Amino acid sequence: MNVSLLPKTRAFLWKKNKLLLLDQRLLPNRILWRTCRTWQDVAKGIRDMVVRGAPAIGCVAAYGMVLAARQTSGEARHNVAARQKQLEKGFDGLLKARPTAVNLRWALERMRRITREGGNLEQEAARIEAEDREANRRMGEHGASLVDSGATLMTHCNTGSLATAGLGTAFGVIWTVCRQGKLKKVLATETRPYLQGARLTAWELKNERIPFELITDSMAAHFMKTEKIDAIFVGADRIAANGDTANKIGTYSLAVLAAHHHVPFYVAASMSTVDFSTPDGKAIPIEERSVDEVVTIGGQRMAPKGTKARHPAFDVTPAVLISGIVTERGVAGRPYITSLHALASMERFSSTPSPVSGEGSGEGPLTPALSPVGEREIR
Repeated sequence: MNVSLLPKTRAFLWKKNKLLLLDQRLLPNRILWRTCRTWQDVAKGIRDMVVRGAPAIGCVAAYGMVLAARQTSGEARHNVAARQKQLEKGFDGLLKARPTAVNLRWALERMRRITREGGNLEQEAARIEAEDREANRRMGEHGASLVDSGATLMTHCNTGSLATAGLGTAFGVIWTVCRQGKLKKVLATETRPYLQGARLTAWELKNERIPFELITDSMAAHFMKTEKIDAIFVGADRIAANGDTANKIGTYSLAVLAAHHHVPFYVAASMSTVDFSTPDGKAIPIEERSVDEVVTIGGQRMAPKGTKARHPAFDVTPAVLISGIVTERGVAGRPYITSLHALASMERFSSTPSPVSGEGSGEGPLTPALSPVGEREIR
């Protein structure tokens, strides 16, 4: 693929034995790259949402294991058992950073296997990143095949290059639809309480010159009723074996609204997000984050002091509300327990976009528009 046709944004960069993270908490007003030299730095970056998005978290955690291996010293350098103990400490610390995103465990398990086999950790981390980039591209093609010309699409949270290693998941579908000339516009929800839609998705859409309008989460039903919404595309942090999907809080309510208004509701995620060991949504752990993110916005208190609040970071959308699950291997349809297993048994990438199943080539490196040198502010 021509490099000029790739997205302009990068969420992380591995450079000179250091991991650089674009601090997404400061976007869109300020661009700051943070340097991680230890696995503890990486875990903190994941936990504090310097980096977020399930695929990106998996990639970043893989490089965290590379750093963990390079932190070994003294006895651990020459003693296999001691070195493995040090690496297991890094594994456990990184895994605890965000419990809901299954890509985190998936990537760490791959890195753990490489350590036990005596393989090259840096090469494996780079391979995980490259695979996600290619998966994003394929996913975009599969998802775009579901969309007709002149489409108005809706999306939630942020699923673009800030959340992945490449085009993005749901955002990658939108990007591809736009490049194919089939997109009229995108309605992006602001995504309370962390405002990933307003801060990040709007920023990426603007950078990519994709026509869009930002709406509050509570406006979604109104626009489904009063305007023709052709489809909704969202990402996923974990997909259970039966198709139940955990994603950013507010996804479930959007799916309920879509069902009422007969709007197709698609989930876009790589196969690494499918957790066949989790039978259904009830078994997915839901992270509870600080209530400060609910009662304050940008550090400014919005609710009276002492207000009690709740902050589940994710919700689970039942499979029955999902029209299709777009992956790099094709599009799964109901019953998902059958179609997802069928896709899992296929080769890593299918050659052409496939229709929804069930009831119902390599690319060059991304060109970062953001220079990871010091700090630069957007004027």
